Amino acid sequence: MPVIFQTTLLLILSNIFMTFAWYAHLKNLNDRAWYIAAFVSWGVALFEYMFQVPANRIGYTELSLSQLKILQEVITLLVFVPFAIYYMQQPVKLDYLWAGLCLLGAVYFVFRS
Repeated sequence: MPVIFQTTLLLILSNIFMTFAWYAHLKNLNDRAWYIAAFVSWGVALFEYMFQVPANRIGYTELSLSQLKILQEVITLLVFVPFAIYYMQQPVKLDYLWAGLCLLGAVYFVFRS
C-alpha cells in the first residue's frame, strides 16, 4: 500500500480517537468533575497516539513535515464535521464549507511541486 494511503488511514483512525478524547466528554461526562473527564480523555487519547505516531513516522518517509501537518488538518475537519453533526447534534453550518475550501487551498499549495 502506498505511503500516502497508509498515512491517511492511520491519521483518520487517530483523529477519530482524538475527536472523542477532546469533545465527547462535553456530552457524556458533563455532569462529572473536570478531572474525571480529563482522565477518561487521556485514556482515549492513548489510542489516538497509537495510530498518530506510526502515521507520522510512515508519512515522513515520503512527505515533508508541512505536508503531514496539512494532511492532518484536512483529516481533522473531515472527522470533526460528521462528529459535530451526528454525535454532538450540532447544526450544519455553511462555515464548515468555507473552512473546507480554505483547507483545500492549503492542500493545493503544500502538495504542488
